[in-house]
Amino acid sequence: MRSCTQFYIDGQWVDPAIPATADVINPATEAVSGTISLGSAQDVDAAVAAARRAFDAWSHSSVKDRLDLLRAIQAVYARRMQELGEAVTEEMGAPLSLGCGFQAGLGAGHLQTAIEVLETFRFEEQKGPTLIVREPIGVCGLITPWNWPLNQVTVKVFPALATGCTMVLKPPQLAPYSAQILAEIMHEAGTPAGVFNMVQGQGSVIGTALSTHRDVDMISFTGSEPVGIQITKDAADTVKRVGLELGGKSAWVILDDAAMAENVAAATAGMMVNAGQTCSAGSRLLVPRARLNEALAAARSACEGVTVGDPHADVAMGPVVSKAQWAIIQDYIQKGLDEGATLVAGGPGRPEGLTRGFYVKPTVFACTNDAVIAREEIFGPVLVIIAYDDIDDAVAIANDSVFGLGGYVSGQDRDTAIAVARRLRTGAVWVNGGFDFHAPFGGYKHSGNGREWGEHGFHEYLEIKSIVG
Repeated sequence: MRSCTQFYIDGQWVDPAIPATADVINPATEAVSGTISLGSAQDVDAAVAAARRAFDAWSHSSVKDRLDLLRAIQAVYARRMQELGEAVTEEMGAPLSLGCGFQAGLGAGHLQTAIEVLETFRFEEQKGPTLIVREPIGVCGLITPWNWPLNQVTVKVFPALATGCTMVLKPPQLAPYSAQILAEIMHEAGTPAGVFNMVQGQGSVIGTALSTHRDVDMISFTGSEPVGIQITKDAADTVKRVGLELGGKSAWVILDDAAMAENVAAATAGMMVNAGQTCSAGSRLLVPRARLNEALAAARSACEGVTVGDPHADVAMGPVVSKAQWAIIQDYIQKGLDEGATLVAGGPGRPEGLTRGFYVKPTVFACTNDAVIAREEIFGPVLVIIAYDDIDDAVAIANDSVFGLGGYVSGQDRDTAIAVARRLRTGAVWVNGGFDFHAPFGGYKHSGNGREWGEHGFHEYLEIKSIVG
């Protein structure tokens, strides 16, 4: 049993102002795995006050001081990386190979990237008679989700730290353990008091207190579209900057070539990673109409190869994060059936042999782009396959969405694939795989605003001052 009943404020672990706790449920077993304290507005006040006190000194710290701290954090993070991965598995159900691999590895990657960017970042630039100065924006409220907990925390904390900001982190209530360990890492590495603070609790309480707080200069939020809209409204009265990374319904365009079936299989298996709980997941798979049956067969075969079960075992997919999320996914699967979509693989209920835990069958439907399951973000292992007539039709279908976070193109002709990628109205497009920690990440349309990752992530936390003459 884990206990996360204290908050990290002003360089020390403190009890909440108002005692209140909640159980954390292990999604693989449905048993209680630990307890967290639920913070209040008073805890936020204390954390923000600490961050405000620390801002003057930290905002004027040298690049060397910040690099020294980031490298000290890196050393402790490396030592505790296995522990971080195990925490992710326990809190949100990612298979251990994923939790200790890519999940924890993303945090290490964002830390290394922050170091690389800071080493050469230009905080000042002379343009004619004007000196352009980039200064830290101030106290930042960082609100993060549960699906990639270390990724979403570190992609905010380390750029904010590197640019000279101070912060209050509100980690996800459903996945609090990895953030607790990260706070311990920050402390052990010697982060100055007040620079990094963390308050656990409910988003409706802690998130609202941060968004409305007059001494918070910026909110960076990753999560659902409705919550992002509410945060923006809450922040309006204090005219603070709000950075949003919201939902997605990303299209994956499979080109008509000899690798079509192979690419369909890879895209299907990729959709099931992290039990489909990825905002940029390629959840709409677009395939040539003339080869639809071939594509459906490839997707069905790929689903049959996705092993589901105990995340501590050798499986490809664990449970989804909670009973509530499991129920939402089941409702969407039933909605697909009720709409008349063709069920290609999976379906309602748990996979065979799994009677306990929030497990979902890897599910594939064939439908049209106007189906509810093709329009709304399901956030689970549910893929829809949509047929297109030609490239123009594929692009039109891909762009026919209120979302615009990610996109994918797979095909043997690289020039054609890139030409399609240029036409997709999304913040990022992955062509034939690939990965880059320095590539800016963020959305068009209802998927949010601003960009994280790499150098672009630094600009989120900076104000621009012109010194003329």
